[in-house]
Amino acid sequence: MALVALVLCFALHPPLSAQTQKTYCNPINLDYGYTPIPNFSEAGRHRATADPVIVKYKDDYYLFSTNQWGYWWSSDLLNWNFISKRFLRPWNQVYDELCAPAVGIVGDTMLVFGSTYSSNFTLWMSTNPKGNSWKPLVDSLEIGGWDPAFFTDENGKFYMYNGSSNRFPLYGIELNRKTMQPIGTRKELYLLEPWRYGWQRFGEHMDDTFLDPFMEGAWMTKHKDKYYLQYGAPGTEFSGYADGVVVGDSPLGPFTPQSMPFSFKPGGFANGAGHGATFQDRWDNYWHVSTISISVKNNFERRIGIWPAGFDKDGVLYCSQAFGDYPTFLPDSNEDHLKSRFTGWMLLNYNKPVLVSSTFGSYNSNNAVDENIKTYWSAASGNKDEWIQTDLGAVSTVRAIQINYADQDAGILGKGSGLYHQYKILESKDGKKWNLLTDKSTNDKDVPHDYIELSKPVQTRFLKLINLHVPSGKFAISGLRVFGNGIGDLPEKVKGFVVLRTQKDKRSAWLKWYPTDNAYAYNLYMGTSPDKLYNCIMVYSANEYWLKTMDIEKPYYFAIEAINENGIGERSVVVKAE
Repeated sequence: MALVALVLCFALHPPLSAQTQKTYCNPINLDYGYTPIPNFSEAGRHRATADPVIVKYKDDYYLFSTNQWGYWWSSDLLNWNFISKRFLRPWNQVYDELCAPAVGIVGDTMLVFGSTYSSNFTLWMSTNPKGNSWKPLVDSLEIGGWDPAFFTDENGKFYMYNGSSNRFPLYGIELNRKTMQPIGTRKELYLLEPWRYGWQRFGEHMDDTFLDPFMEGAWMTKHKDKYYLQYGAPGTEFSGYADGVVVGDSPLGPFTPQSMPFSFKPGGFANGAGHGATFQDRWDNYWHVSTISISVKNNFERRIGIWPAGFDKDGVLYCSQAFGDYPTFLPDSNEDHLKSRFTGWMLLNYNKPVLVSSTFGSYNSNNAVDENIKTYWSAASGNKDEWIQTDLGAVSTVRAIQINYADQDAGILGKGSGLYHQYKILESKDGKKWNLLTDKSTNDKDVPHDYIELSKPVQTRFLKLINLHVPSGKFAISGLRVFGNGIGDLPEKVKGFVVLRTQKDKRSAWLKWYPTDNAYAYNLYMGTSPDKLYNCIMVYSANEYWLKTMDIEKPYYFAIEAINENGIGERSVVVKAE
């Protein structure tokens, strides 16, 4: 049906203001820069960043990540303001871009240092990063390192960690706070043990194909009297990219590993949760920021996610990634993150019928609703009035919408200015009479993963996203995701759940269950203690899962729950696998 023939009733339901919006949704909605590295073809141009660090400084949050020609700050972890900054070497004015940067706080000063194998990268300092006021603390820091990280202990001692290799361990060293010169020599801290820990094996299927696993992305957190050295493994391009942790009594060890990765998200819409940083918000709640993998146009096509984290009563570091890419409550007070921050708003349009204005090549329409960020639909052009329509199947309560754009035929390199998306979203109960739900026809911001929390829920069945402007290339969507609640029954409790752990290689197991008729997905919970099922894998449209992540020396415990548009079914009893 032509757009002009639609009957429009302009009953606008605007998104909440920045002051009142209470939720966010991963991947977080940053104006990610474009990069061609290492593919310089037109087709390979894409947005990318990774290796994030968030620190709280003077009650604001600062986010640095790889190759962004600047950094962001936020007062609420929702609205991020980009500050353009070229970190130059003062001694010769060569343009250096931060890769996997270290960010630390020493007293009232923020320090920033980029990855380098040389000894001449500048260590920068600022007491006013919001004002983009920086100066060199050390023109050429003698001790370089790839994937560096800083840590200031409570006693004032200052440490640097680094390492990114599939041959060498992570290293740590104390630095003199006044001169930033090393005290002694680097100490070897931890090397991967894939023979024992299945999740550390290289490859999408953790089978050690092609290369040995990589260890990188050091980060240190102190909690009570323990030191938690965190690291990413086994490879940034894989859905199983995760952050592990080893625990010690001093900043330089010795360290003992936690068996499971604490930040781990191999399932769902957006996969991967490695190479990140753990930080505290204004209310002292812990959060973890880390890398999400796309790896379609290039292995290093990546995004960023933020998840609730914390330490349990036994000092175990955990990260809550159950429903990790569904709407999640933002912090507003001191909270127990062992209690879910998930809103309870379910995905309403998974694999539901889709209509589109046009299709380019094999980028078919259903790719926009298949809950896979790696696949996408593309219109034949980026023109105004290209559109995509999703059918929820029944009138439902819609509370939020996430629009994930894909970079089909993007022509931009680097960090562009003046980029923006504009669109409208219409809703209809019957597909005939349409109302304006969200109007972003005057938006002037770059919003590649825009998330709209409605000011009030709306009862509707059909939603139509109409393009008005994209920054570059074609109008392409990797995920048009509608959240809220249906009006039907909850899914039944899962039956027949079994875990078959192999005796030949106890790192692996086959999880199997009877399909639940009214479920579209399942959450698999696991851990090395029946009361600590901190890892979760969301599985869509299947009733089995091949798990290859386990510690050969530990028994494991599992539970499962079914998911549909109406909510979450009863969780199963805990199953033990010796």
